[in-house]
Amino acid sequence: MSELPSDPSRRGPGDTPPLQQPPLWRQLQLTAAALASIRAGTSGSVAFEAVEPALRPGVQSLGFQVLRWLGRAEALRRHLAKRTPPPLPDALLCTALALAWNAEHAPYEPFTLVDQAVEAAKRNPATRAQASFINACLRRFLRERDELVAATDSEPVAQWNHPRWWIERLKRDHPRDWQRVLAADNAQAPMTLRVNVLRTTAASYLTELETAGLAATRVGPSGLQLARARPVQQLPGFADGACSVQDAAAQMAAPLLLEGLLPEKARPLRVLDACAAPGGKTAHLLEMAGPGAIEVTALEVDAARSRRIDDTLARLGLQAKVLVADAARTDQWWDGTPFDAILLDAPCTASGIVRRHPDVRWLRRESDTAQLAAQQATLLAALWPLVRPGGRLLYCTCSVFREEGSQQIDAFLVHNTNARLLPSPGHLLPQSGSNARGVPDNASGDHDGFFYALLEKRPR
Repeated sequence: MSELPSDPSRRGPGDTPPLQQPPLWRQLQLTAAALASIRAGTSGSVAFEAVEPALRPGVQSLGFQVLRWLGRAEALRRHLAKRTPPPLPDALLCTALALAWNAEHAPYEPFTLVDQAVEAAKRNPATRAQASFINACLRRFLRERDELVAATDSEPVAQWNHPRWWIERLKRDHPRDWQRVLAADNAQAPMTLRVNVLRTTAASYLTELETAGLAATRVGPSGLQLARARPVQQLPGFADGACSVQDAAAQMAAPLLLEGLLPEKARPLRVLDACAAPGGKTAHLLEMAGPGAIEVTALEVDAARSRRIDDTLARLGLQAKVLVADAARTDQWWDGTPFDAILLDAPCTASGIVRRHPDVRWLRRESDTAQLAAQQATLLAALWPLVRPGGRLLYCTCSVFREEGSQQIDAFLVHNTNARLLPSPGHLLPQSGSNARGVPDNASGDHDGFFYALLEKRPR
């Protein structure tokens, strides 16, 4: 899975504002259009990418907030309208409700949001016929806001802003922590950097940030968490490879896989990074090992995403063998020589990173988990034979669901008696300083939800 950029809504005082803010009604139009697209099955990244660059930051910021409060907005709309409106008017109505329902966290005064949402409806031919209906619903909302909000408080989807099946799964998987996980999902994720230790040290780069007026704190051995997200162009030396954006939990992968292996080998370690795009973990492996210590093969089934690996490595001045290939179809790309270490960052529901991608919770279906778990099992079965005796495979997903984590590994160990589970973090929950078993993890501070299992192949 990819290492993801921080939420663009984390702009703070002192950040450079856009040269010219578009009128709010226009931003609401575009936010509603993005929401309608996401509801139709388009990913949030694609939906917001369709917005013209000058307007995209503001629209994406509003859109993230809408997606975080969409469950409440849809519950309020059901109280305000007997019938669901057509897709685009409904998206505009829910956009306004999501932004205005909680005055304390509203980006604008609720009255202003209502006024501009009605203006947005009037100015778009696709919603003009519904403008009076939207106006009536939103004016009633302003008059009866406290009563309407109270009426939806008992609805789990409105309270937690996740699909009901998602809430129930978390209750089963994490009975002591499910509420904390859901609350964390609706918070803004931090922007965390991984310092390139081939270029500098975390302590030295922290000083560079402070000199540039950017506050940060240490996170793990080579990580720094910014007090506020910044465009990467503002980070000292970013273009020259001084650092990368990578969540603190994702930064655990390379140390887990490599620690204890490097001193043993006189020859370079053969390392495979399966499902490697956009290349953040590939780069971290190379940075940590140092020049000549490892030879990395990075696989990515999608050609466009594979090019992102090349871009990442080029910026950091690193080299790996990058192949466009399906990791599960080993006959098409493997040369027959076993690997010392394999990193399998498997496709998953991304249920651990919804604070960065709030659209994920609304796009996923309950059946997706089983389908992805089957794909994960296929990848494990295909790649395990490629590990040399005494070698390691690190299985990880950015998921908090046990079907994609501990249950997956339990089943694998039953069917592979030559596999031994080494000490591993297991399930890391978002914004947690410890894993689900209460064991302190190696990435202090704020981080995404993740699962890690380090497997060693028993010698013959």
